[in-house]
Order: sequence, then structure tokens, then C-alpha cells
Amino acid sequence: MGYPVELRYTKEHEWARLEGGLVRVGITQHAVEALGDITLVDLVKAGSKLEAHGHFGDVESVKAVSELFSPIPGEVVEVNAALASSPESVNEDPYDKGWMVVIKPSSLGDLDALMDAAAYEAFLGTL
Repeated sequence: MGYPVELRYTKEHEWARLEGGLVRVGITQHAVEALGDITLVDLVKAGSKLEAHGHFGDVESVKAVSELFSPIPGEVVEVNAALASSPESVNEDPYDKGWMVVIKPSSLGDLDALMDAAAYEAFLGTL
């Protein structure tokens, strides 16, 4: 399939993109395909403090409700408010319009613990 090489990935199928000193987070194409048509995205509010693997929201689809987990610890500084009225943006463009939160990380070094695109694709091969 080919996952964006500039991103880092979790085993829970979230992606993280370093943008300056902040980290933009969303779910992967694999997660989108597993979920099907997304009908609701419920996210924490800006200012929320997150632990690594901490819950930052839920995604509801025609198939299931899935929890979202932060790839890194930090503070949510921005939430994609457009998803409240257009949750389908996650299906259409999970790596751009479908992003979910921006986190000010506790430490940028936490990104090093995440998988790169090749490791994520290898991980998917084990599922």
C-alpha cells in the first residue's frame, strides 16, 4: 500500500507528523479501511494533557466504535473541529484533512519510540 515515510506509527494505527516543535496526529489508512465509513469523531478539548497511549477520543463508524490513543505524551494545543461536522474527511484524506489533534510533546525524543513506515508495514504483515 505504501504509507507516508515522513510519519511515525503506532501499533494502534495512529500516525504522528512532526511539524516544527508540534506533532499532528491522526489514524492510518489501514485503520480507516478496517473501520469503514466514519460517522462521528469525538475528541478531547485543546488544553488536555495526554500520557503516551492515553485516550484522546473516539471514532464511530458503520462497523464499530474505536478508541483513539496518543502516540506520545504532551498537551493538546489544537483539535480538528471540522471533523465534528465532516467526519468523512477521515475516510477521504486521513493524512491531511482528516488529522485529529496537534500535540505539544513533553519531549520530541518520544517520537523515536514509534515505528517508521517500513516497520509499520512489516507490523501490518503480522496481523
